[in-house]
Amino acid sequence: MALALIALGSNLQQPEQQVSKAIQVLAATPGLNLLQASSLYATAPVGYDNQPDFINAVIQVDTELPAPALMQLLLAIEQTFGRERPFPNAPRILDLDLLDYAGLQMATELLTLPHPRMHERAFVILPLAEIVPDFILAQGQTAVEWATAYPHADVRKLDAQKLDH
Repeated sequence: MALALIALGSNLQQPEQQVSKAIQVLAATPGLNLLQASSLYATAPVGYDNQPDFINAVIQVDTELPAPALMQLLLAIEQTFGRERPFPNAPRILDLDLLDYAGLQMATELLTLPHPRMHERAFVILPLAEIVPDFILAQGQTAVEWATAYPHADVRKLDAQKLDH
Protein backbone atom coordinates (compact mmCIF):
# COMPACT_ATOMS: atom_id res chain seq x y z
CA MET A 1 0.00 0.00 0.00
CA ALA A 2 1.14 3.54 -0.79
CA LEU A 3 -0.03 6.93 0.44
CA ALA A 4 -1.19 9.23 -2.33
CA LEU A 5 -2.48 12.80 -2.42
CA ILE A 6 -5.12 13.81 -4.96
CA ALA A 7 -6.36 17.33 -5.75
CA LEU A 8 -9.94 17.78 -6.92
CA GLY A 9 -11.47 20.76 -8.66
CA SER A 10 -14.66 21.75 -10.47
CA ASN A 11 -16.29 24.93 -11.70
CA LEU A 12 -19.20 23.63 -13.78
CA GLN A 13 -22.56 22.00 -13.04
CA GLN A 14 -22.79 22.58 -9.28
CA PRO A 15 -19.07 22.29 -8.48
CA GLU A 16 -19.52 21.61 -4.75
CA GLN A 17 -21.61 18.58 -5.61
CA GLN A 18 -19.18 17.46 -8.33
CA VAL A 19 -16.21 17.50 -5.93
CA SER A 20 -18.18 15.84 -3.12
CA LYS A 21 -19.47 13.14 -5.49
CA ALA A 22 -15.95 12.53 -6.84
CA ILE A 23 -14.66 12.01 -3.29
CA GLN A 24 -17.46 9.51 -2.71
CA VAL A 25 -16.59 7.68 -5.95
CA LEU A 26 -12.91 7.53 -4.98
CA ALA A 27 -13.78 6.33 -1.46
CA ALA A 28 -15.86 3.48 -2.95
CA THR A 29 -13.23 2.44 -5.52
CA PRO A 30 -11.60 -0.96 -4.96
CA GLY A 31 -7.88 -0.60 -4.28
CA LEU A 32 -8.31 2.82 -2.63
CA ASN A 33 -8.86 3.62 1.02
CA LEU A 34 -9.82 7.23 1.74
CA LEU A 35 -7.88 8.42 4.78
CA GLN A 36 -8.64 12.16 4.86
CA ALA A 37 -10.55 14.78 2.90
CA SER A 38 -10.05 18.51 3.28
CA SER A 39 -12.73 21.12 3.48
CA LEU A 40 -13.93 22.64 0.24
CA TYR A 41 -12.29 25.85 -0.95
CA ALA A 42 -13.64 28.43 -3.40
CA THR A 43 -10.92 29.61 -5.74
CA ALA A 44 -10.55 32.20 -8.48
CA PRO A 45 -9.59 30.63 -11.82
CA VAL A 46 -5.94 30.46 -12.86
CA GLY A 47 -4.69 30.93 -16.42
CA TYR A 48 -8.02 31.57 -18.13
CA ASP A 49 -9.98 34.11 -16.08
CA ASN A 50 -13.24 34.29 -18.06
CA GLN A 51 -14.92 31.44 -16.19
CA PRO A 52 -16.66 30.72 -12.86
CA ASP A 53 -14.72 30.23 -9.63
CA PHE A 54 -13.59 26.72 -8.77
CA ILE A 55 -14.35 24.50 -5.82
CA ASN A 56 -11.21 22.62 -4.72
CA ALA A 57 -10.25 19.98 -2.17
CA VAL A 58 -7.41 17.56 -1.48
CA ILE A 59 -7.71 13.98 -0.29
CA GLN A 60 -5.24 11.46 1.05
CA VAL A 61 -5.69 7.82 0.11
CA ASP A 62 -3.93 4.56 0.78
CA THR A 63 -3.76 2.52 -2.41
CA GLU A 64 -2.53 -0.77 -3.76
CA LEU A 65 -2.56 0.63 -7.31
CA PRO A 66 0.78 1.61 -8.86
CA ALA A 67 1.10 5.34 -9.63
CA PRO A 68 0.44 5.04 -13.40
CA ALA A 69 -2.65 2.88 -12.79
CA LEU A 70 -3.92 5.38 -10.21
CA MET A 71 -3.46 8.21 -12.72
CA GLN A 72 -5.34 6.21 -15.37
CA LEU A 73 -8.13 5.65 -12.84
CA LEU A 74 -8.32 9.39 -12.13
CA LEU A 75 -8.54 10.17 -15.85
CA ALA A 76 -11.29 7.55 -16.27
CA ILE A 77 -13.28 9.06 -13.38
CA GLU A 78 -12.93 12.51 -14.97
CA GLN A 79 -14.35 11.04 -18.19
CA THR A 80 -17.33 9.49 -16.40
CA PHE A 81 -18.11 12.95 -15.00
CA GLY A 82 -18.03 14.39 -18.53
CA ARG A 83 -14.62 16.10 -18.49
CA GLU A 84 -13.70 17.81 -21.74
CA ARG A 85 -10.36 19.42 -22.62
CA PRO A 86 -11.06 22.04 -25.31
CA PHE A 87 -8.05 24.21 -24.31
CA PRO A 88 -5.62 24.60 -21.38
CA ASN A 89 -7.21 25.86 -18.15
CA ALA A 90 -10.70 25.56 -19.62
CA PRO A 91 -13.73 25.33 -17.34
CA ARG A 92 -14.30 21.76 -16.20
CA ILE A 93 -16.83 19.53 -14.53
CA LEU A 94 -14.07 17.65 -12.72
CA ASP A 95 -10.29 17.84 -12.53
CA LEU A 96 -8.33 15.20 -10.63
CA ASP A 97 -4.58 15.64 -10.17
CA LEU A 98 -2.23 13.16 -8.56
CA LEU A 99 -0.05 15.37 -6.38
CA ASP A 100 2.16 12.80 -4.68
CA TYR A 101 2.51 9.05 -4.58
CA ALA A 102 4.56 7.82 -1.60
CA GLY A 103 7.28 10.36 -2.36
CA LEU A 104 7.93 8.77 -5.75
CA GLN A 105 9.77 10.88 -8.31
CA MET A 106 8.97 10.17 -11.94
CA ALA A 107 8.37 11.95 -15.23
CA THR A 108 6.52 10.23 -18.06
CA GLU A 109 4.15 11.41 -20.75
CA LEU A 110 1.26 10.41 -18.49
CA LEU A 111 2.49 11.53 -15.10
CA THR A 112 5.00 13.75 -13.34
CA LEU A 113 5.52 13.17 -9.62
CA PRO A 114 5.51 14.99 -7.40
CA HIS A 115 3.13 17.36 -9.19
CA PRO A 116 5.50 20.07 -10.46
CA ARG A 117 3.31 23.10 -9.68
CA MET A 118 1.48 22.13 -6.52
CA HIS A 119 3.59 24.46 -4.35
CA GLU A 120 2.61 27.38 -6.63
CA ARG A 121 -1.14 26.92 -6.18
CA ALA A 122 -2.90 28.18 -3.08
CA PHE A 123 -5.94 26.08 -4.03
CA VAL A 124 -3.73 23.02 -3.46
CA ILE A 125 -1.55 24.32 -0.61
CA LEU A 126 -4.39 25.38 1.72
CA PRO A 127 -6.41 22.13 1.64
CA LEU A 128 -3.17 20.12 1.71
CA ALA A 129 -1.98 22.02 4.80
CA GLU A 130 -5.33 21.30 6.42
CA ILE A 131 -5.05 17.50 6.14
CA VAL A 132 -1.28 16.85 5.96
CA PRO A 133 0.37 19.91 7.54
CA ASP A 134 3.83 18.33 7.73
CA PHE A 135 3.91 17.24 4.08
CA ILE A 136 7.23 18.39 2.59
CA LEU A 137 6.98 20.46 -0.56
CA ALA A 138 9.50 22.33 -2.68
CA GLN A 139 12.61 23.70 -0.99
CA GLY A 140 12.03 21.46 2.03
CA GLN A 141 9.18 23.53 3.43
CA THR A 142 6.07 21.94 4.87
CA ALA A 143 2.58 22.52 3.53
CA VAL A 144 1.81 24.69 6.58
CA GLU A 145 4.93 26.80 6.01
CA TRP A 146 3.95 27.31 2.36
CA ALA A 147 0.34 28.10 3.36
CA THR A 148 1.49 30.68 5.91
CA ALA A 149 3.80 32.43 3.46
CA TYR A 150 1.64 32.13 0.35
CA PRO A 151 -0.66 34.98 -0.73
CA HIS A 152 -4.11 33.44 -0.96
CA ALA A 153 -6.66 36.23 -1.08
CA ASP A 154 -8.26 34.48 -4.07
CA VAL A 155 -8.95 31.28 -2.07
CA ARG A 156 -11.47 30.97 0.74
CA LYS A 157 -12.48 28.01 2.84
CA LEU A 158 -16.20 27.34 2.61
CA ASP A 159 -18.24 27.53 5.80
CA ALA A 160 -19.31 23.89 5.69
CA GLN A 161 -17.45 21.53 7.96
CA LYS A 162 -14.95 19.02 6.60
CA LEU A 163 -16.47 16.41 4.38
CA ASP A 164 -17.36 13.18 6.16
CA HIS A 165 -16.57 10.18 4.01
